[in-house]
Amino acid sequence: MRAETQNIVDEIRQAITLLRRHFDWDQAIKRLEYLNVRAEDASLWNEPLEAQKLMRERQGLEEGIAAVKGLTQALEDNIGLIELGEEEGDEGVITEAEAAIRSMQGEAKARQVETLLSGEADANDTYLEIHAGAGGTESQDWASMLLRMYTRWAERRRFKVEVLEVHDGEEAGIKSATLMIKGHNAYGWLKTESGVHRLVRISPYDSNARRHTSFASVWVYPVIDDTIEIDVSESDVRIDTYRSSGSGGQHVNTTDSAVRITHIATGIAVACQAERSQHKNRAKAWEMLRSRLYEEELKKREAIANATEASKSDIGWGHQIRSYVLQPYQLVKDLRTGVESTSPSSVLDGDLDDFMEASLSQRIEGGAGEAVADLD
Repeated sequence: MRAETQNIVDEIRQAITLLRRHFDWDQAIKRLEYLNVRAEDASLWNEPLEAQKLMRERQGLEEGIAAVKGLTQALEDNIGLIELGEEEGDEGVITEAEAAIRSMQGEAKARQVETLLSGEADANDTYLEIHAGAGGTESQDWASMLLRMYTRWAERRRFKVEVLEVHDGEEAGIKSATLMIKGHNAYGWLKTESGVHRLVRISPYDSNARRHTSFASVWVYPVIDDTIEIDVSESDVRIDTYRSSGSGGQHVNTTDSAVRITHIATGIAVACQAERSQHKNRAKAWEMLRSRLYEEELKKREAIANATEASKSDIGWGHQIRSYVLQPYQLVKDLRTGVESTSPSSVLDGDLDDFMEASLSQRIEGGAGEAVADLD
């Protein structure tokens, strides 16, 4: 077998090994057998929500196990064809099998990424908040750049983006914004983007053209559906209303329709001003609060060590997850995984998948170096 083909075979085998490890293969097979038996029990549908959850789990296991088995079989079949072609001196057979193996390389990577999006809420829509750090106009402009970056990323994936709340800056940019991004696995893809993002550039607002460092924080949490119950009452929160900010003119809202809800015990606050109706904004804010509280519970269960709470109170040095340097050189670097891009313009235009894949892989594998290597 040619060295180039052998390298691809080794890469695919490594991906299959990681997939089997992710599924906990022997346990996954037993679990699927159990779920198949349960699915045949008519009494299962006496509890529709539980039945739906079970059927979703069954479908996911079926698809995952079938994909790994199919990938394994196809790889071994083509290796066998190459060996046969070499024995018989049939270059045509060898070339055809090598082409099939190369095509499997992309499938193996895609399957590997899919396994990283198998968390409890990964398939859900998501909320994404952006907050400017200290620094006035500089940080507020940077926050607006991040708002555009995530909007463009979502558009690339044909996700729907809904702006729920925006507070404009005094001179330029935004103080904060909240988006709802709708699409399959929206939360799964974006969940590792929470943290502080740092920008280094020559300021367009500095007449002396000096280099400035700006910070803004990003916060991501899932939209929860009716199958997830979060118990929170009005006595647990403080509800404030205020006038929506906007671009002015005929669209300006002259009533106190915007709503902010603060959960007293945790300090978690959410706001919505997307609708002209205070009633609708209040309902949406309640949904957002329940989602935030659910996200907190998810983090506890996953035992993920992160400093996002500290990040929100101190948006600056020591809390950043990614640096975007525009001057004196061009580089975007993720400080958790080491993944880099020398094209900040592409990243700021929404080219974020490499960063997201690496940080997702790091969560599964528990090591930055291994995570990056697995996804190269």
